[in-house]
Amino acid sequence: MTKNPQESRERLDWINTISLNHVVRGVAGGFTQADHGRSTRLARLQAGDRIAFYSPRTDYPDGEPLQQFTAIGVVTGTGVYQVELAPDFHPWRREVRFEPCVPVPIRGLLDELGFIPDATHWGMPFRRGLFGIPADDFDRIATAMGATGLVTARAA
Repeated sequence: MTKNPQESRERLDWINTISLNHVVRGVAGGFTQADHGRSTRLARLQAGDRIAFYSPRTDYPDGEPLQQFTAIGVVTGTGVYQVELAPDFHPWRREVRFEPCVPVPIRGLLDELGFIPDATHWGMPFRRGLFGIPADDFDRIATAMGATGLVTARAA
């Protein structure tokens, strides 16, 4: 019997790059979308994974520049699911339990985040949309946002 590798893997940490207005909708509905509604990368998330949301702009595609981490939470549910928002738009979603937090500008964290190797071109990693990050980086973001309940205990 072939085992699904997603069934028993360790928790992963993610960033989803989406506009603030999409973050607000997701927080209100307890879900996230990625990659303009496609399921490909979203299906990689597993219940228990931690996820932070980075908003480059207030709205997509032409909102005001924002450049903040705007929400944070934990993936829940059993997998991706599809909804109909319009006859020709059926995006895939994943359930998220959002935690209380405060938005944090990224500029104050640039020197602390290992997934940003070059502070001069710090925006490059976010072009991937939804991507994995090291646990230490997630903990730094969660701490800055005041979501200390999501910070993992570090080994002594």
